[in-house]
Amino acid sequence: MPQRQISVTATVRAPADRIFDLLADPAQHARLDGSGTVAALRTPAPARLALGTTFGMNMRMAGVPYHITNRVVEFEENRLIAWRHFSGHRWRWQLAAVDEQTTTVTETFDWSTAGAPLVLELLGFPERNRKGIVATLDRLAATMGAEPR
Repeated sequence: MPQRQISVTATVRAPADRIFDLLADPAQHARLDGSGTVAALRTPAPARLALGTTFGMNMRMAGVPYHITNRVVEFEENRLIAWRHFSGHRWRWQLAAVDEQTTTVTETFDWSTAGAPLVLELLGFPERNRKGIVATLDRLAATMGAEPR
């Protein structure tokens, strides 16, 4: 079976808890998104994500607006957060403190849990999402006031 995950890692000059706070705030997701698909948080929405929390996002792809509802399926404070939506694929963020001011951040697009993984592959989502992840990590570093290393 093929591996159905794409991960990109960057080292960001910011503490893990500060980065995690940003990731756990769904209102910040459009600000961080490098893919150009995340438009805005749908309301009502939680102020902070936790295991089992659901949150909706306004999205746009190829000029077409749509809405998506996500559920947080993995959560370890300051270390791991992941969410999935109806098609089953996951977006995962893993943080590892290098020191008090530096964190290794890995974002993963995991379509191994998707209902139709072959469809995602045929539509080119893995490579498109890899490019979006790189841009998102750059935006995360810039938001933290640092360049990725």
